[in-house]
Amino acid sequence: MFHLSLIWLESGAELEFNLRAILNGLGPVGWVVVGILLLMSMWSFGVMLDRALMYAAVRRQSRVFVHQVAGALREGKLDEAIRIAERNKRSHIAQVTATGLAEFQSASPRMDHDRRLESARRSLERSTAIVHAELERGLSSLATIGSTAPFVGLFGTVVGILNAFRAMAATKAPGFTTVAGAIGEALVATALGLFVAIPAVWAFNYFTNRIKGFSVEMENSAMELINYFVARLEGGD
Repeated sequence: MFHLSLIWLESGAELEFNLRAILNGLGPVGWVVVGILLLMSMWSFGVMLDRALMYAAVRRQSRVFVHQVAGALREGKLDEAIRIAERNKRSHIAQVTATGLAEFQSASPRMDHDRRLESARRSLERSTAIVHAELERGLSSLATIGSTAPFVGLFGTVVGILNAFRAMAATKAPGFTTVAGAIGEALVATALGLFVAIPAVWAFNYFTNRIKGFSVEMENSAMELINYFVARLEGGD
């Protein structure tokens, strides 16, 4: 796969690293491996950018929503609270709160209080699960890339080393120096695989921790909303 592209200098018996020579020396399998790793890298960085922008918007709109909706709920203006949530659709808390408020309002006043609360609670649980899934969108691909990219690079390295020893057998030239350059070049595939995998794994762990924080906030908001509904029903709503 990988042909000799680390120039062997006769004078000092040193290896000169030449990236252009490495690319020029790639065989068909080498180009396939490099192409797959480049696609993985572009995909993972695209997911990282998309999730980073989304989580920033989620955090920003959630701060605005929590500040505005608190006053509306204190005054008992459920319609206003729903409108505030609709203006902050990127907020995870707003999405869950809007669903719970809409379910509570749509319930018949003649319905038993316990059934009305249970209906709102189930609605909040469904909304929390849906928002959680949306927040996780794309992260599975980061996990897949982080776990498979090193093996793709290792495959390229193994094929390159096999070709190097095959070339040594064909030329009948013994000694490590005969294949040193080709082996060094083959190891570039492993390095490239690690270069792709490490940022993907780091980003996956970082975003997963952020989602855990968002989930805790949604659960707390749902509990507070249920307590708010209980207070309204006990107050005669």
